[in-house]
Amino acid sequence: MAKIPKKRKAVLAKYDKNALYNLADAMKIVKEITYTNFDASVDLDIVLGVDPRKSNQMVRGTVMLPHGTGKKVRVLVLCGPDKENEAKDAGADYVGLEEYIDKIKSGWTDVDVIICTPDVMPKIGPLGKILGPRGLMPNPKTGTVTMDVGKAVTAAKSGKVDFKVDKYGIIHSPVGKVSFDPEKLVENAKELISTVMKLKPPAAKGTYIKKITASSTMSPSVKIDPKSIV
Repeated sequence: MAKIPKKRKAVLAKYDKNALYNLADAMKIVKEITYTNFDASVDLDIVLGVDPRKSNQMVRGTVMLPHGTGKKVRVLVLCGPDKENEAKDAGADYVGLEEYIDKIKSGWTDVDVIICTPDVMPKIGPLGKILGPRGLMPNPKTGTVTMDVGKAVTAAKSGKVDFKVDKYGIIHSPVGKVSFDPEKLVENAKELISTVMKLKPPAAKGTYIKKITASSTMSPSVKIDPKSIV
């Protein structure tokens, strides 16, 4: 039998891994059981009672976390010259078109969000095989294909999070950093869960929110009682 490291033992002694906690207690525990040397991300996993293989049960959307994610978001805006100044004034890290299309074709994807204007989508469409698997493909549904690039950049920089249920029916999303006060993590988590609730597909039957867990980048997960939130 493998020996459990001392640090792991100390973590497991701080909480009951099989118990269901309310959201506030869960966030406090996640902070207590994180021992990384960096400011780890705090994430929520929400297991939904949907079948994502069916188009009428797909759950995807965006949420503005009231306290942001704590992460520096690198934004690329692909647009024509008429929108470049607007994007730069809003704080975009990279702005242009042809040069960045060529860079992406060569394998460059060192950004967190890509925003574009509708008129350049025909040029960006062929990049789907590169950007799609990385979750970077601009999409009108998430507000990343828009003429209002300044507003989109500001939203991306200030805590906008895109989420989508995976093939197992689970939504994975960051809700802040371990350095955040527990109250801020709770408020961010509530905003995410509330948004997911509003997106319940009419075709979804039975229990919609089946399971919620919270964890940091390198911590074990803490189970949250959905009834304490929903």
